Amino acid sequence: MNRARCGLTARRSAAALLSVSALWCVAGLTPAQAQQADAARLTAVRMCVYDPSGMAGDAWRAATDHRLEMQQHGVDLVVQPYTNERVAVEDYRTGRCDALMATALRTRAFHGMAAALDAMGAATVVRGERVDLDASFEVVRRFVEVLSEPKAAEMMVSGEHEVGGVLPMGAAYAFSRDRRLNVLSGLQGRKVATLDHDPAQAELVRRLGGTPVAADTLNFGAMFNNGHVDVVIAPTIAYKPLELHRGLGTQGGVSRFPLTIYTYQLVLRRSAVPAGFGQRSRSYMAQNFDLAIASLRLADRGVPAAQWVDVPAGSVLPAVSLLADVRRTMMEQGQYDARGLRLARRLRCEQAPAAAECVGNDPW
Repeated sequence: MNRARCGLTARRSAAALLSVSALWCVAGLTPAQAQQADAARLTAVRMCVYDPSGMAGDAWRAATDHRLEMQQHGVDLVVQPYTNERVAVEDYRTGRCDALMATALRTRAFHGMAAALDAMGAATVVRGERVDLDASFEVVRRFVEVLSEPKAAEMMVSGEHEVGGVLPMGAAYAFSRDRRLNVLSGLQGRKVATLDHDPAQAELVRRLGGTPVAADTLNFGAMFNNGHVDVVIAPTIAYKPLELHRGLGTQGGVSRFPLTIYTYQLVLRRSAVPAGFGQRSRSYMAQNFDLAIASLRLADRGVPAAQWVDVPAGSVLPAVSLLADVRRTMMEQGQYDARGLRLARRLRCEQAPAAAECVGNDPW
């Protein structure tokens, strides 16, 4: 056997996280035999992954990277792409998948505490009359770190489900067909696409005087681009794949006020994975937080500067108060987990201890 070829293969395999295949030269196995040996030692778990861009999206790439890492812990996450989030969730619910990576607005059905991070304004930090986006992302980071600590392991379990990790997917902004509209002051006479699985969006729109129009992740972009609604709420990672520039046209704008920060969350069926796997998965995803944030900042810069609209300073604090009222209402209705909301508030107050909410007694 060619020693140079053997050494090169071993080095490449080591770079691929010390796969058993790296030993095929030493053990006298062919590559195919080594791959069979790899497969035999791994627990295969089918993972449904929602990504609106399919196999070309960041969620898909993160999931495939996660698969490679988790193979070193005895599990092969067989990644299945879905561009329809509703179908991905239903396939997990009915047992066709034993792991699910989807938005927290969907995974909330399986674990409420972790999903509370995506509640309206839960991570939004305001200093004076301006949103501090860096501090807001720091709230998300700290939330993810807390959930990833070994001492939080029991909290990450809800019945047969366990949170396997959290990654940020970006701040959600209001995209409007009319840049003159101050979405924080009122939406009277405006139609707003609201996700049918997130009642908080419809509640917020109603309180602002607008008309919520039920939508889902498959059609809200088209509804906006075709003029069926005046406003959509979306992260900037949706701007290019959904071609939201078409809806904005020359008169529209993106309000520079994050109504929430969305996350992708991985949920595992506990019976399908080895003991301790969830902790290893959470720790690995937490280590990739900065990489995810870098991608999100690129997405923000992908929206032309001329399309961003700064909201009037006097609208910011009333909007923060309104978002808190919406969180409280949703918590009382059982939509938001109280433990997650309390943790988010504590982390906001670490970033901005002088904020009015941190002086008062409201825990939400």
